[in-house]
Amino acid sequence: MNYRHVYHAGNFADVVKHAVLARIVEYLKRKDKAFRVIDTHAGIGLYDLSSEEAQKTGEWQGGIGRLMEASLDAETASLLNPLLDAVHAVNQEGGIQRYPGSPRVTRHLLRKQDRLTAVELHPQDAARLKEEFAGDFQTRVIELDGWLALGAHLPPKEKRGLVLIDPPFEQEGEFTRIAARLQKAHARWPGGIYAIWYPIKDHRAVDAFRKALADSGIADVIDIRLELRAPSSEPRLDGTGMIIVNPPFVLQKEMETVLPPLARILGDNGKGRWSIERLAAE
Repeated sequence: MNYRHVYHAGNFADVVKHAVLARIVEYLKRKDKAFRVIDTHAGIGLYDLSSEEAQKTGEWQGGIGRLMEASLDAETASLLNPLLDAVHAVNQEGGIQRYPGSPRVTRHLLRKQDRLTAVELHPQDAARLKEEFAGDFQTRVIELDGWLALGAHLPPKEKRGLVLIDPPFEQEGEFTRIAARLQKAHARWPGGIYAIWYPIKDHRAVDAFRKALADSGIADVIDIRLELRAPSSEPRLDGTGMIIVNPPFVLQKEMETVLPPLARILGDNGKGRWSIERLAAE
């Protein structure tokens, strides 16, 4: 377990992932009834962008750094404000010194009746996550394999909510594992919203993953993608994707508004590409 997200925190993939996450949470808040977000690979919650690790890659500068400096039209700004507010909340002294991971973004957006279950396997990261949310009765931090959480914690007692699956992709066969575990989780809780992040690096593996999901029998699946550049023969991160099962009915339209400016802001030479494709009908 040598993966550390601090090297990548706030990069373009985080921006897209957390923009989608924030829009789904905002949708769930339209009803007064409580909901739960289950974050299966939660990390440490908050990342120091001045740390040696973050400075070594500087990836955040091409992600949240660009977005915070960009000029946005009113509609795009309105849709991205929940994420940007979460970033401002951990940088109250100004600038961008810290970046909130998915549990911190989620927690910033929750109402008093909503709950967060943050799951992290790595002992050191789980300990830091527990410190981050110490005393917070709305957040439960569990040191556990996130894949096991899909069985043990579904469905949540609220019967409403989101499962965010954001594995580090440090092991072989991660795409196959996601497809298989998602089928089992969906069978336990077919009414839940599932958001699965994936890297666009091995394009053949991505194509096979998308086909597996399309053939899985799970209904109502969309694929949201943003690519920095055209596919490369080199093994590099060309883009980022989010699979959404049971997407909110407003999500596609919102992403059709948000993705074009994000592609321009985050893409290489302002020429990023985006797409939203339905993999399975409702």
